[in-house]
Amino acid sequence: QVQLVESGGGLVQPGGSLRLSCAASRSIFSFRLTGWYRQAPGKQRELVATITSGGMTDYAASVKGRFSVSRDNAKNTVYLQMNSLRPEDTAVYYCTAASGPDDFWGQGTQVTVSS
Repeated sequence: QVQLVESGGGLVQPGGSLRLSCAASRSIFSFRLTGWYRQAPGKQRELVATITSGGMTDYAASVKGRFSVSRDNAKNTVYLQMNSLRPEDTAVYYCTAASGPDDFWGQGTQVTVSS
């Protein structure tokens, strides 16, 4: 079992930046996959970005070139750097981690992009 706690969300103007953090309650070194999903009001949860234990990354087409996912195994933390934010990026962002057959989720952090 592992607890994931997201932070770093908030209100930002279009074109601005935010960095989300996801702190895990134990080592994530062995987690095969960690990453971020998001859910906007009235929409399904969707993949934003993932990173494997080997450092391979994958991004949704809508965020490629603007967002960057990383993980610091020594700090048990996964990050999502979000640049050039757009109003359509507004959503609750969830951290996720996969270990073996189990998937773990955080409670989410709200990101609102508005002028």
